[in-house]
Amino acid sequence: MAKVFVTDHPLIQHKLTLLRKKNTSSMDFRQLVKEISTLMGYEVTRDFETKEIEIETPMEKTMGVVISGKKVGIVPVLRAGLGMVDGLLSLIPGARVGHIGLYRDPETLLPVEYYCKMPKDIAERQMILLDPMLATGGSLSAAAQFLKDRGATTIKALCILAAPEGIEVFHKEHPDIDLYVASIDRCLNDHAYILPGLGDAGDRLFGTK
Repeated sequence: MAKVFVTDHPLIQHKLTLLRKKNTSSMDFRQLVKEISTLMGYEVTRDFETKEIEIETPMEKTMGVVISGKKVGIVPVLRAGLGMVDGLLSLIPGARVGHIGLYRDPETLLPVEYYCKMPKDIAERQMILLDPMLATGGSLSAAAQFLKDRGATTIKALCILAAPEGIEVFHKEHPDIDLYVASIDRCLNDHAYILPGLGDAGDRLFGTK
């Protein structure tokens, strides 16, 4: 069964508090999302396979450790997931980046796909889904299914905030995908916004409504 990992590092929690504040500017919001994503990336990659190799330092030969497992694919859910990409790429610069375009229908609250482009070798990669907010769980669940339908076999999901309702839906749909979050918030309101949350991540990232 999939697990939920809450990354409660003091630096992440400090930056998350600044991210939540309503008077944080779009410029600062983007920087904080990038920094939080980078810090959370250490946890997402903690179980990557490694192997020892022999190297030569300026002083002598020695054994070192390098990553030996699957190549990585990063997939932001548009548009808010774009804010997390650079944070992950700073850790894994060789990762390929796919994109999934979804929006939530304001009447049905269901996800609607409008774009999807993935690496050709998706089946050979550790795929990491990026979306700052896991609210109802519909969008992230749909995105994960798009990856599976296109051949992905190993997937993790990285969100900054999650509502309990969204976690339940996501793991009901995808009991094989581990979820990494910085906070599990209280609940959703009547309009499916996370409480206490941080508002609409996409609007705050890009300064649009």
